[in-house]
Amino acid sequence: MSVVAVGKDFWQLTARSTVGERCKSIFNQELLSDVKFVVRDSQGGSRSKKIPAHKFVLAISSPVFFAMFYGKLAEKKDSVEISDCEYESLLELFRFIYSGEANLNPDNVMQVMYLAKKYMLPSLADQCSAFLQKNLDASNVFHVLPDAQKYEEKELIDYCWNVIERETEEAVKSDGFVTMERSVLEEIVEKDSLNIKEVELLKAIDRWAGKECEKQGLVAEGSVKRRILGERIVKGIRFPLMKQEEFADAVLDCDILTKRESYDLVKYFSSVLKVPVGFSSAKRAGHFEIMCRFSSLDKGWAYSGITNRIAVRVDKDVLLHTVRLFGSDNSTYSVKLRAKDFNDSIVATKEGQFLCKHMQSNLLGGYQGYEVVLEPPVVLKAKIGYYIFDAKIDGPPSLYGQGGQSQIEHSGVSFYFNSYSCWGYHTSVQEGQFSEFVFTLA
Repeated sequence: MSVVAVGKDFWQLTARSTVGERCKSIFNQELLSDVKFVVRDSQGGSRSKKIPAHKFVLAISSPVFFAMFYGKLAEKKDSVEISDCEYESLLELFRFIYSGEANLNPDNVMQVMYLAKKYMLPSLADQCSAFLQKNLDASNVFHVLPDAQKYEEKELIDYCWNVIERETEEAVKSDGFVTMERSVLEEIVEKDSLNIKEVELLKAIDRWAGKECEKQGLVAEGSVKRRILGERIVKGIRFPLMKQEEFADAVLDCDILTKRESYDLVKYFSSVLKVPVGFSSAKRAGHFEIMCRFSSLDKGWAYSGITNRIAVRVDKDVLLHTVRLFGSDNSTYSVKLRAKDFNDSIVATKEGQFLCKHMQSNLLGGYQGYEVVLEPPVVLKAKIGYYIFDAKIDGPPSLYGQGGQSQIEHSGVSFYFNSYSCWGYHTSVQEGQFSEFVFTLA
């Protein structure tokens, strides 16, 4: 088809009533194109592909492209080679510029975020960060965290650390754990809020050290692993928290302690020494408890702009880290969550898009849902009054809970619930949303 024919179709035959629609229609098209980007093929090898583009559209979207095409040192050639990314990622950057949309997936999102930072498109970087948060779990958190730190995405960094602290034992078993930088391991071992037994943390650290020895072509013996780990990591392991048999079985075999350290710890476990030498005995406070409100599930909970609300009171101070909500298979929900205290003051807000995943519950078994992480966690003060949790949810009909009780005791804490359904709110004590609350004792 000739350019004239395409032009006729573009201006006369197709309804494109807005500038946005017209820009979207020339994305990745030769029509009016005045520059081509040459980039390596996403399939690998030495092949390259070309993306036709329009200097003006790029320049009004990105100050970097403006300088490239209209600055003092403007690019005069009609072909620009890009060597630091692949075809699919650059194509999604351009798709966003032309349409405000980007087709993100686990394979391209990191590179698209890099390009969003490079070409100064903060709204696209925010989309990438939101996508990563929705798809983040213990299996991939150590792949995401380094890039989040490199691109200085604070919200994503905080979310990564929340996953690490809440699901430590699963996270340290992932492939990404043994590939991370030592600086990250130093941060991990010094955290008070890890949710893992100390002996399991030691085993994970020993695996990391063994992998580093392998990468450097070194024999994985005790003194070598000690040098690779460094004193900050070794001293951060809380050996006094282990049981004596755990220490004898795991620590002595990995051989990262000096003879004097091992000798003193054995004396400590034998009650000869009352105070451990050189290692902290402070308990890590990261054992998360999950309180479930319901005893059974049903389908068909609809959303029509009505706010889901529940009131919660506790008899002991707790830190509320996460609120879990019901969803449905492969669905995304738009959520605005707000928490108020007994003085009607807002103590937490969280807003975003949440992709459903498989949740495991002791009472409900497996179900489709999503987590709204509260950062920082909300302090629920004991015996003072009810805290109100509002969730305005938009999305397809979801699962919902049934058989809720007004009082539930979990791990020594009594939770009391009150309904607001009679005031026009969705959800009640007996049924509805707010499936589980993830907390620690304050």
